[in-house]
Amino acid sequence: MTRHFLSVAPMMDWTDRHCRAFHRVLSRRARLYTEMVTTGAVIHGPRERLLGFDPSEHPVAVQLGGSSPDELAQAARICADFGYDEINLNVGCPSDRVQNGRFGACLMQEPALVGACVAAMKAVVSLPVTVKCRIGVDDQDPEEALDRLTESVVAAGCDALTVHARKAWLQGLSPKENRDIPPLDYPRVYRLKAARPDLPVAVNGGIGTWDEIRRHLTHVDGVMLGRVAYHEPEILLGVDRALHGEEPPVADGFEAVEAYEPYIASHLDRGERLSSITRHMLGLFAGRPGARAYRRHLATEAVKPGAGLATLREAVAHVSRDVSRTAQPQVPADAA
Repeated sequence: MTRHFLSVAPMMDWTDRHCRAFHRVLSRRARLYTEMVTTGAVIHGPRERLLGFDPSEHPVAVQLGGSSPDELAQAARICADFGYDEINLNVGCPSDRVQNGRFGACLMQEPALVGACVAAMKAVVSLPVTVKCRIGVDDQDPEEALDRLTESVVAAGCDALTVHARKAWLQGLSPKENRDIPPLDYPRVYRLKAARPDLPVAVNGGIGTWDEIRRHLTHVDGVMLGRVAYHEPEILLGVDRALHGEEPPVADGFEAVEAYEPYIASHLDRGERLSSITRHMLGLFAGRPGARAYRRHLATEAVKPGAGLATLREAVAHVSRDVSRTAQPQVPADAA
């Protein structure tokens, strides 16, 4: 499996195809993930709407939610036929809906079943099959819980593990609270990697700066960014240069908008509303004078019937191009 030093987490209602296409403008190398899609939706739902993606998104992984080995195998086969580069199993989402469906983080309590799910998918696809999990749930001992899950999925042929370095509390905390309240325990993920040198391990949770990314990469194989990649997408401009020694595809947010315009135009021509695309761009230009006016203009104008590229350009015109007056994050030169 090709090593992906940095990826953007699957995030419900956020990492749809438009978001991923925009993130790809910022980095050729970051691995992108879909929102979680359930096996039932894949098997019985509108597949093109749920699974369709632009070829520019590669490398892109699909995240599946489910707990039936047979259904996951069927869904994995469908996703492979769509052309995804990786199948990822969700063992980390703590929402009530996910628990009621017996998948997501509650599967931390059933490591043998998770292993059976991985084995079933590995038997029918040639793609990498990976797992995203927590360090444990509720009153589980994170040392034992993560080790048991890892042992089961590795035996089943799991190609890589991404660990959100927090417990999930299935009772008493909302999904939002589960992203912030349980304390982060990065050393637990480091110990897993040290014990499993041959298993690609990535860490996720609360990572927001390039200094943090560098520190984690001295202990694990990869870093998965979540909310920071969405709210401050220009952080992705550092991926290609810092981690792969390549120039980024665009220099800054202004060039990113220009590079993304043909994609936007093509979807507007298909009848999509500008706001459904540009909502993923509101975090651009953080720290620049005019960024707030840019966001306000897009938020109020892009929803209007007939809004198009002119609306986007008007929003960008509010932003200062004077780099000396900005607090833009620097694109790192290397991963030292």
